Parts: sequence; C-alpha cells; structure tokens
Amino acid sequence: MITVKTFAQIRELTGQAEHQVVFTGPINVEQLIRHLSADDALWAEALSGQVLIAVNQTLCDRSQVLHEGDEVAFFPPVTGG
Repeated sequence: MITVKTFAQIRELTGQAEHQVVFTGPINVEQLIRHLSADDALWAEALSGQVLIAVNQTLCDRSQVLHEGDEVAFFPPVTGG
C-alpha cells in the first residue's frame, strides 16, 4: 500500500488529505498520477500542471520508483513575494 498525501490547492480540489492506493508490482510516480487521474476527474485536475512531489519526505520527479509502504506527497509549487 502507498499513502498519498495532498496539500494546499491539491487538497482543496481532491477533498482528501490522505488516500491509500494498493498496487501489485513495481510502479513509479507517473503511473500513480495516471492511476489517480483515471479514477477521478478531481484528481486529474489537481495533478495536471505544475506539481511538486516528495516520496518519504524527499523531493523527486515522476520517474521515482515506489515501494510498499512509501508515502507520496503532492503539493503546488511555492511562490513568494
């Protein structure tokens, strides 16, 4: 099982702070995003465009391979003024 956490606008769009995903076999972040987006239009909207990704609290890209028990966090890019 992979735990998916969302923050800021992504949390607001999906309506979920945390979501559990079960997979059999290896998967990467891009495949996880496609899976979440295919299941729900709100996830598709939330994860389209610029999204920062962290796996087990370390920033990564969409090619990061996921393992059982991993925590994936999605959050919008931080902007400052």
